[in-house]
Amino acid sequence: MTRLTRRGLLRSGAAAGMLAASGLPLQAQMKRGGRLRAGLAGANTSDNWDSRTHSDNFMQNAGNGCVFDSLTEVAADGTLIGELAESWEATPDAKTWTFNLRQGVTFHNGKPFGADDVIESLMLHTAEDSKSAAKPIVSAITEMKKITDHQVQFVLADGNADLPYLLSDYHLNIYPAGQIEEAIAKGIGTGLYQVVSFDPGVRFVGKRVDSHYKDGRAGFFDEIEFIAINDSTARMNALLTGQVDAINRIDVKTEALIKANPMVNLQEVTGNRHFTFPMLTNVAPFNDVNVRRALKYGINRQELLDKILLGHGRVGNDTPIGPANQYYAGDMEQLSYDPDKAAFYLKEAGMDSLNIDLSASSAAFAGAVDAAQLYQSSAKPAGININVVQESADGYWSNVWLKKPFCASFWSGRATEDWMFSSAYEDGAPWNDSQWGTEDSARFQELLVMGRKELDSAKRREIYTEMQMILRDDGGVIIPMFANWVQGVSNKIATPNTIGNLWGMDNARMAERWAMA
Repeated sequence: MTRLTRRGLLRSGAAAGMLAASGLPLQAQMKRGGRLRAGLAGANTSDNWDSRTHSDNFMQNAGNGCVFDSLTEVAADGTLIGELAESWEATPDAKTWTFNLRQGVTFHNGKPFGADDVIESLMLHTAEDSKSAAKPIVSAITEMKKITDHQVQFVLADGNADLPYLLSDYHLNIYPAGQIEEAIAKGIGTGLYQVVSFDPGVRFVGKRVDSHYKDGRAGFFDEIEFIAINDSTARMNALLTGQVDAINRIDVKTEALIKANPMVNLQEVTGNRHFTFPMLTNVAPFNDVNVRRALKYGINRQELLDKILLGHGRVGNDTPIGPANQYYAGDMEQLSYDPDKAAFYLKEAGMDSLNIDLSASSAAFAGAVDAAQLYQSSAKPAGININVVQESADGYWSNVWLKKPFCASFWSGRATEDWMFSSAYEDGAPWNDSQWGTEDSARFQELLVMGRKELDSAKRREIYTEMQMILRDDGGVIIPMFANWVQGVSNKIATPNTIGNLWGMDNARMAERWAMA
């Protein structure tokens, strides 16, 4: 078995040699049996099995982590492995990719898996009315060809060395061709767990599929139960009283309770998750770059790290690229809290003062309202008056995010620079939550296209460094801090030595990778 790291992929120049990726590492200590009960934040009453709509950790875990599969998967150690694809190869310019699909795989309703399922599932994301976060990924594919029943070929508009990584996106679940509407209604996939019951925003129960292609390497629980617990205190109490075996997004202020309980363990993983305050750059006054610069200097990043995360993270620099990324510009000058500079840029915008609303909710991240209030206090000396609007957690992502001009948000980060930039900063991307586009920086959009098709690693570093600098100085998203994944797990549960840091709860794959102790 050959595992492919992104660095190795780039070194290879995405050449036509076969890139094998045959599966998950065997966990010899993991044994079948038992029921995993997890209390998860990030659930909504609007949740469903349409992966295009999945936006938070509950449906990530239930969808891509249980019921459905994608073509590829990012393993816990960051390597890229095959899921429904066994291997792939590309032409030297990385424009034409051929994926060899697994044989002998069936959907939960008994339908055999093949090339038609891949093509029809991916085409969902390019529908005219699609709001899928993965639309930029699939839109770059100009032609999808069925070579055989178990081989597909993708032709891209421009070369992209990251395509195999991008196809692991949790929005790109594979459904049965000709039955997609039914599959979305009932939750019919090829994943390790079949739907027993699903009450949106409340609970999901799944049972282990017999004779699955991942037998022996993943899927050790007989049953899965995910309970929606959006309140952090209720989540913590459920873990401490044994009602659940694992919880996500621990409020770090309650860390001592976990450490004092011998029956539970604190799991902390450093990754690229970042807490943000996006501004809609096509809405006044945020369309003025000087206003955005004033707001960047008006926030005390270290204070937020100390008081909101209690040090469980690191200061952000208004770029979503973090140390877990290959081309992280760690030596870039750090933006610092400077009320005088903030006031200067406010005057450059022709203003003596600024009055704005900032929407926040615990749905965005634990402590988001407190963070907004700290921002309110730090910005005031510069003449920036922030009115903190506390929004309801339920419906926050459908009613506030992408709709209110200035709000709190979070991103899990992405494994590659292009994946992150294409998801949140490409002109017209559905999840571009600052509406950052060509009018804001034609240079940034030009570099985005250049970077994804550039195969020389040194040149890629130059491109992505410049992009990070543009966002730091002119971007419409304030990123004050990167947050570690802090999770609680009962000692009844066995976990691997390496826990994934791309998404929460082991890359949202805990149901596959963990087992009863």
